[in-house]
Amino acid sequence: MTQPTQPPSDGNPFAQQSTAAAPPAADGNPYAQQPGAPLPPTAPIAPATVPAPGNLALGLVVAVAVALVTAGVYGAIVGATEYEIGYAAVGVGFLIGFAAGRIGGTNPVLPVLSAVLSLGAVYLGQLIGIAMIGADELGVSATSLFTEHFDVLTEGWNETADPMTFLFLAIGAFAAFSGAKKASAL
Repeated sequence: MTQPTQPPSDGNPFAQQSTAAAPPAADGNPYAQQPGAPLPPTAPIAPATVPAPGNLALGLVVAVAVALVTAGVYGAIVGATEYEIGYAAVGVGFLIGFAAGRIGGTNPVLPVLSAVLSLGAVYLGQLIGIAMIGADELGVSATSLFTEHFDVLTEGWNETADPMTFLFLAIGAFAAFSGAKKASAL
């Protein structure tokens, strides 16, 4: 049994006490908070950090991936409805630009690259749509028509291209450019 500590003989109650061991905690944990003892200081909690955007290469890779996926979706919409839909072209462009700007940051090259990728994605989507429509009419698969007779698809696109087709290409490019600018500012 340990003896209780006494104040030093000089009468200073704030002087260092003897180094007698503190009584063990009731649950057997010697590191547990002792009753009546002040709480230890806590470290400030840092907010969760999000990786800073600004990786041009990663932004470009993500934009290419989004362009390929949205081209397929746009082509499926065109093939299913047999119409070009302007809002879908806007969606294609905006998604490409948003992904590029959000991941790639404020690099001034990304909005331009996003617009070019959007042009390619809308064009590829239109070709996929033509392949789906032609496959239904000819009784072949759209994949074989797309891979084996690509020249026929591009000729079909050239024959059916009208001012609205080029307007949808331009709208998609504009949406990609502005989407990249807005996303990089977030």
